Amino acid sequence: MIYIKRIINRKPIEERCEYPYNIPSILHMDEFEFRESVTFITGENGAGKSTFIEALAICAGFNPEGGSPNLNYHTYDSHSSLFNDLKLVRSAYRNKDGYFLRAESFYNVSSELDRISGRAFQMINYGGMLHEYSHGESFLALVQNRLSGNGLFIFDEPESALSISSQFRLLIRMKELVDNKSQFIIATHSPILLSYPGADIYRITNNGFESVTYEETDQFKLTKYFINNYPKMLDELGVSEDNNI
Repeated sequence: MIYIKRIINRKPIEERCEYPYNIPSILHMDEFEFRESVTFITGENGAGKSTFIEALAICAGFNPEGGSPNLNYHTYDSHSSLFNDLKLVRSAYRNKDGYFLRAESFYNVSSELDRISGRAFQMINYGGMLHEYSHGESFLALVQNRLSGNGLFIFDEPESALSISSQFRLLIRMKELVDNKSQFIIATHSPILLSYPGADIYRITNNGFESVTYEETDQFKLTKYFINNYPKMLDELGVSEDNNI
């Protein structure tokens, strides 16, 4: 299911001179199309993944710090002005559920839920009080209990708090939600999440967004090389036992 079809950059190219408009993901983007139920954005630190995802989420009606569209709170304005220059094009379908999971500010979401709701509400919707979970457990509690079908889910580096086995569980839950008419847009570094079958993967380069296969991602290639050659790579990095004098 596709709820967001594409996003259009209305900022004239000649005016994209300053941050955040001059980062590659934005500078070279006039229009970005969503073709699959799962879309991944990947790239090096500082490439603009989170800036793009954040602006997209705000345009879709979410709080910049994360949460559902119904959460209206604010702790610190760190988001860029990019959302003012982006236009969202929706499909003919309307999502019934939605959530913006922003890893770095999920603590703020949990605190806001504590402020406006009681234990009974969080037990029903999240399986428990989020602040009583570990960081990773709270992510899984959200995904397993709060998210439902017909949903638009925008995630920014959800793997940051998840173990490998927990990332496997996230893949399973994503498949369940996609089968129940949901759309995911995810910024990630995880070679595990990127393996989701049939997903569109875009790597941010100096030329903007580049469509790549799973096997073409740096996450796949470097992880595979490291696992198969880790003694050699540790030596090349200068952290092998022979270098410990």
